[in-house]
Amino acid sequence: MLYKLIHILIIGGLLVSCNQAANQKKSVKPVPDDISVLGALPLKVPVPANNPMTREKIELGKLLFFDPILSGNKDVACATCHHPEYGFAESLEISIGVNGKGLGLSRVFNQPNDIPFVKRNSQTVINSAFNGLTNDETPDASLAPMFWDLRVKSLENQSLEPIKALEEMRGHTYEKDVALDFVLIRLRRIEEYRRLFKLAFGDENAITRENLGKAIASYERTIIGNNSRFDKYMRGDYTALSHNELDGMNLFLKDGCSKCHHGPMFSDFKTHVMGVPEQEKLKFSDDGFEKRYAFRTPSLRNLRFTYPYMHNGTLKTLESVLEFYEDLSGGKIANPHVKPGQIDPLVDKLKVDFKDIPFIIEFLTSLNDDRFDKSIPARVPSKLKVGGNIY
Repeated sequence: MLYKLIHILIIGGLLVSCNQAANQKKSVKPVPDDISVLGALPLKVPVPANNPMTREKIELGKLLFFDPILSGNKDVACATCHHPEYGFAESLEISIGVNGKGLGLSRVFNQPNDIPFVKRNSQTVINSAFNGLTNDETPDASLAPMFWDLRVKSLENQSLEPIKALEEMRGHTYEKDVALDFVLIRLRRIEEYRRLFKLAFGDENAITRENLGKAIASYERTIIGNNSRFDKYMRGDYTALSHNELDGMNLFLKDGCSKCHHGPMFSDFKTHVMGVPEQEKLKFSDDGFEKRYAFRTPSLRNLRFTYPYMHNGTLKTLESVLEFYEDLSGGKIANPHVKPGQIDPLVDKLKVDFKDIPFIIEFLTSLNDDRFDKSIPARVPSKLKVGGNIY
């Protein structure tokens, strides 16, 4: 109640000031009470009880994240598709993993090639440590939802999945069920990794799949952007947002965007059927979670760094995303495989108006925070190319 009273008083003061200013054409609209569905990110990240953060684990995880030793052909690292230069995501619609070269838009397949595209857009690692966070409680980090289809939980488990995927990192070098075993053998052959794993985990035989996941996850939990101008506003700095951004926040709430995009991460971390356009680069129709064309609500934080958008990267700009939702609320379905009865009922509460779009986008820019760790190791223990075959 105290927060709401302070908020109303400040907004009221802004309105008086705006009315008194002769050159002020538009006053600040009062933000509705359901601003309570939004929230600032915590200053500390949730950490699972069985993987406490240590400097040694973080440093080891960073080297592993940038080391292509984890891939079948030794040409792809985690950082290949999650690069600091692109906000720990990339600018491609869907990723080129194994047998690729270049970075971002310049990345192409080597020829000849028989490796398919990665079927979904590369999500940013920034703030993934907060996955599952709501306004009501801090989630158990060991149960944090991951991937567009929620197929695994926790950063520890998520970090191992690309190593096993043919098109992401494995290639044809070995089969999926033995991929991690081969990677661990490689790591054990490198004296520096033996030393670093022992430092991080205190055991001569510390190079295990569990510890591999723990180290990478520990580094990923340091890639945080939790002090955006929106966060400052929600913590009490009511000068942090502009008049247009406040209007945009009001419209974001009024138009129904927050029905799915709420909480500190602007995601309910649930799957929804929205009928996103098909990705023409794929040779099949991606039917998502439970084969229902449902995909997890993405976070709206740091959108400046993480274009293109949606699970398959088919929408290039924020304008096109909001126009897609405007069409959807009007009954237009962009995916021919999705029927009206499949569309999520929450769409009935979505009322995006074309004239609101510029203001909503201005508000979304307030969720950007570029003060995440962008540093890249000068070298990796394998002595392979840092980040994989990207230059």
